[in-house]
Amino acid sequence: MDAVPRRVPVRQQSRWHRDARRADGDGPDDDSAFWAPIEQVHWDGTPVRQDAAGERDRGSGPAGRHSPARTPRPPDPLPGLTALVLLSLVVAFFAWVSAGPFWLAVGHARAGTVVVDGCAGAGLNQRCRGIFTADDGRFVAHGVRVSGVPDGRDLPGTSLPARMTGPDAGTAYADTGVTRHLRWLPGLLVVLGCAAGIARWTGSTRLPGRRHRRLAVAAALAGPALITLGFLAAAW
Repeated sequence: MDAVPRRVPVRQQSRWHRDARRADGDGPDDDSAFWAPIEQVHWDGTPVRQDAAGERDRGSGPAGRHSPARTPRPPDPLPGLTALVLLSLVVAFFAWVSAGPFWLAVGHARAGTVVVDGCAGAGLNQRCRGIFTADDGRFVAHGVRVSGVPDGRDLPGTSLPARMTGPDAGTAYADTGVTRHLRWLPGLLVVLGCAAGIARWTGSTRLPGRRHRRLAVAAALAGPALITLGFLAAAW
């Protein structure tokens, strides 16, 4: 420790150094022989206090003036909550209308015959009611809605092959071919889009930290998934 120097020569002299030296009584009167404490000098011999004073001088002007740091305001939760509620309602609607056709498309259905009682409207606005009788004779459903009635087959008393998910279902589907898949696939795609919108507009994808962001996105996607699973279980 005694070999480490405690004072080093100052590279540039200033009035402050001379006054400090005379006040402390350290060193000779000659400026060239002035030695400052090692804590006050850089490695190249430049005084530390001169540099600090220079930085203060440069920062005191208009160009170097720094505005005080402001605390960032927290995001407004109202837009996120509004998007969450509205998109959840959209998810519930499309999951409800797609649950029955989905089970029919994957083969979970009871085949039978439906007798049309009457229809109202035309095209996409057509609404038909009828009586469904299962082929195995296990149940008869009265006043069920008949979906997918072909053109010209909507007269009262017309018999059509149809399927239902069970005796508690309220709709008998007379669709065949690709049409039965078009009744559930677009609805579930809308559910996926709403789940992505919930994750985006609630700020789950913008959270700092990869772990927190993943947990928030998983929670945002779990809500629509649980709603869809609930309607699928109810339509079973």
